[in-house]
Amino acid sequence: MSDDGRAFSFLRRNVREGKPRHRGLTEIRGPYYSVLGPRYLHDLLETVGHAVDIFKFSGGSFAAISKGSLRELIDVCHEHDVLVSTGGFLERVLLQGSDAVDDYLGECRQLGFDIVEVSSGFLSIPTEDLARLTERVKQHGLEPKPEINVQYGAGGSSPVEALEAQGGRDVSAAIAEARRHLALGARLVMLESEGVTENVRSWRTDVVAAVVSALGLANVMFEAADPAVFGWYVKTFGPEVNLFVDHSQIVQLECLREGLWGTSDLWGRVVTYKPARAVAAREDDASGRSSDEGRSAH
Repeated sequence: MSDDGRAFSFLRRNVREGKPRHRGLTEIRGPYYSVLGPRYLHDLLETVGHAVDIFKFSGGSFAAISKGSLRELIDVCHEHDVLVSTGGFLERVLLQGSDAVDDYLGECRQLGFDIVEVSSGFLSIPTEDLARLTERVKQHGLEPKPEINVQYGAGGSSPVEALEAQGGRDVSAAIAEARRHLALGARLVMLESEGVTENVRSWRTDVVAAVVSALGLANVMFEAADPAVFGWYVKTFGPEVNLFVDHSQIVQLECLREGLWGTSDLWGRVVTYKPARAVAAREDDASGRSSDEGRSAH
């Protein structure tokens, strides 16, 4: 959104890339812990849609609502230039075999989904098989977003004791898996929060540091659906870190990204450096690339 479309445009705020963004992506959770229908979503995106890049259906919630409502939710997202993700339901479908995977991906494409999350929090499955799933998602004309984790049984909000009993995996294995997916053309990988900042006795910041060091900040999205967690990510990596939050937290996160407000440890301290000439040059370069891509498409 341009400054002309904002109230109090005289206020200094951190410069944010316009959509489609390549950094500072925000993914929000759709209906799961609370109901979110088409009219609510329309109001949300009409108000702050400029800050939302991806809308994610968690826990297979798309299969628990009417097809009409599902289509309407997807259409509302697309009207506001928001991509739509399945969440990590593919591992549930995988239990029914390879034919079911193709049926699932075909229906995702037909319904208008853009992104399919490739996760394995509950499964024991070889990395090469997960890589084949990423390739299959692309073959169906959808964007794969693989999820990596360091905790067995991750993805179901299990108690700390239950997760500890199942054990974890070495971060190097998660990094190797992520590299395999990125090499196959995945644009982003998601780091599952369970075992890192969720349902742990103390945060595994060492895991986050290792993932960022190995993969680069721009290639990772972090699950951070808790204000203390997404505040820590912004404080540690700056406002252009890619984050997944609950839909109820989008305004709070955007105020933090733009440097408008924050908790006592962040208030007035979240800044960016974007010289006007550098921004203009980058925009001209992006415009040139878009023109070239348009010509090549024809």
